[in-house]
Amino acid sequence: MTTVKLDKVSKLYPATSRAGGLTPALRKVSFELAPGEVISLIGESGSGKTTIGKILLRLVQPTSGSVSFDGKNIASYSPRGLREYYRQVQGVFQDPFSSYNPIYRVDRVFDMVRSVYFRSVDDRDWSAKIEQALDAVSLNPGDVLGKYPHQLSGGQQQRLLIARALLLDVKVLIADEIISMLDASTRVDVLNLLVKLKRQGLAILFITHDLSLGNYVSDRTVILRHGAIVEMGDTAKIFGNPQHDYTKMLLSAVPELRKKWQHTPLGPVAASANGQAANGHGATGHGAKGHAAGGAVVDTVEAGADAAAATALAHASLLDELTHAEQVVKRDFRAVFGGTRAVASGRSQVAVALEPPVLHEFEPGHLVAEPE
Repeated sequence: MTTVKLDKVSKLYPATSRAGGLTPALRKVSFELAPGEVISLIGESGSGKTTIGKILLRLVQPTSGSVSFDGKNIASYSPRGLREYYRQVQGVFQDPFSSYNPIYRVDRVFDMVRSVYFRSVDDRDWSAKIEQALDAVSLNPGDVLGKYPHQLSGGQQQRLLIARALLLDVKVLIADEIISMLDASTRVDVLNLLVKLKRQGLAILFITHDLSLGNYVSDRTVILRHGAIVEMGDTAKIFGNPQHDYTKMLLSAVPELRKKWQHTPLGPVAASANGQAANGHGATGHGAKGHAAGGAVVDTVEAGADAAAATALAHASLLDELTHAEQVVKRDFRAVFGGTRAVASGRSQVAVALEPPVLHEFEPGHLVAEPE
């Protein structure tokens, strides 16, 4: 039985440039999250991961598409229905320090839950319920209760927030980068806790940019790029046999233990006149320009010489010292200035294109997008 289903969810934000316009944060994203399943949502910063989490928690409204919980559209909830929704769907965010008011003791996060959902529960039963939730996250009540946030470690604060979610009849946990600010030993504890909760039937959306952590904890993986799904399927298949160039690039950037990092620069770009890579790899194909040449490409495109820009890109090669992230940014000049997915300035009058790349089944349980 499906717990959460996203159906062609898109989200547009106003562009921050002076030219105005809109920027697509999500482009018709669709997937399902089942009870007892962990899905890792992976992608670089700006790919739309956190936007999906906010939409699931109804902190942000989608521009189009729908999100359903147990078959009901969450946009249709009344205030009472929304309160019941939050009883079953909770989120834990990246920065535990900002989730507490520093002038109050940490117990206040539990008291706020009690004031809304457990008003009729007496003090003895409430204390027992808190101890049970703390035990589930491997915390000793005497070590954390009655303390101020600054008296606890980041790992203790994060586990307290997970315990708060467990006080409710939670079915879905949105875990948005919940271990990125924790030290290595505490990360393992929190990951093992998520695995334990999964075995108890909790559905978890694990939002991360760390591929190794996603591989460790998840059943399925969704790779996001520029707000669209480029690869999706069983985690073992995604990591064991990646097919999309973007997924391969992400995996190639993961350092290997006991192996010295060796940088291999990417080769030249072969671009067609419409700004797309002629080698079939699209925006993830090889090549870009250096900083000075990149500025020349911008000027050329703004002047309307798209063919000249494509020719320049076709003969460009990367500087050896550029990182993979810089290479990706520079490849995206083609998409930003005349590609199929970007939002252009008011002067060029290029329309917002929300159509994501088409997904095809590479093998059972493994979908791969066409190059853009």
